[in-house]
Amino acid sequence: MRYRKLGRTGLDVASVGYGAWGIGGSSGGWVGADDDESLRALERYIELGGTFIDTARGYGRSEQLVGRVVRSHADEGLVVTTKVPPMDGHWPAQPGVPVEDAFPGRHIRASVEESLRQSGLDAFDVLQFHVWSDEWVGHGDWLETIEALKTEGKIRFFGVSINDHQPEQGLALVRSGAVDTVQVIYNVFHQLPAEELLPACLENGVGVIVRVALDEGGLTGRITTETRFEDGDFRARYFGGQRKAELEQHVAALTADLGISAEELPDRALRFVLANPAVSTVIAGMRTVRNVERNVATSDREPLSADELDILRRHRWERNWYTAP
Repeated sequence: MRYRKLGRTGLDVASVGYGAWGIGGSSGGWVGADDDESLRALERYIELGGTFIDTARGYGRSEQLVGRVVRSHADEGLVVTTKVPPMDGHWPAQPGVPVEDAFPGRHIRASVEESLRQSGLDAFDVLQFHVWSDEWVGHGDWLETIEALKTEGKIRFFGVSINDHQPEQGLALVRSGAVDTVQVIYNVFHQLPAEELLPACLENGVGVIVRVALDEGGLTGRITTETRFEDGDFRARYFGGQRKAELEQHVAALTADLGISAEELPDRALRFVLANPAVSTVIAGMRTVRNVERNVATSDREPLSADELDILRRHRWERNWYTAP
């Protein structure tokens, strides 16, 4: 495993992080996780040198499972981050909504304290807001609450998870100096963050946590027109309508241009993200030991060649499939 600095925090984190959404059994999320296998997967991740674990208050039992494993590795330098859900329940943040409706200080504090109870941890290395709007910079009492939680030793650093496919919604915050990390969607298809947000993070010393590097499974090479999802799995909507057929065509063209098999695509997709110097870590959902071993192996491989990066950049395909098909 290779390690990188998490921006100006000074924390060293594994370049491939563990995304714990899929292991929590949250409603409207991933379906089919088994707690025992999830715990084995997380243990295997740590055994292979993994140090960065991303969970959230809204991920069902995820904080409990993460806390159980992390407590048994208390002296191993693990970095754990969780997220505060918006009080108004709006994902993503809606324009014109005041920050007092989403992240008033009392709500932030209550969420952190509940996350600490659920996980059994004494503190979180990074606390993130689960949505963000740059309209909130300079308004509300959220920043004072964050500073108080830092002083009390309940959190070390502060970050935000930027709205799906809206990287422009973090620029003002990054430039304000009030944030230590941002989490953002960035992948072969969605390359917009590389235009402004990632350079701004690099310039301002803000750590970058990349999510959805495999496009919710679209860049694994395993989703075809024949793929079916279980009831309640959000991917049934994400890949709804004619989207699987569109995806299959794009993946076939991409793998053909690279001269690789579909099975090799996840490795290239993760290394594409890691090629950007602003990226601190890429979090991948790893509900099974097999997935952990496959994704962690990517960290040890050599960087992609300039030719491979050029090919991947040419396959940019901007679209937002979180909206209904």
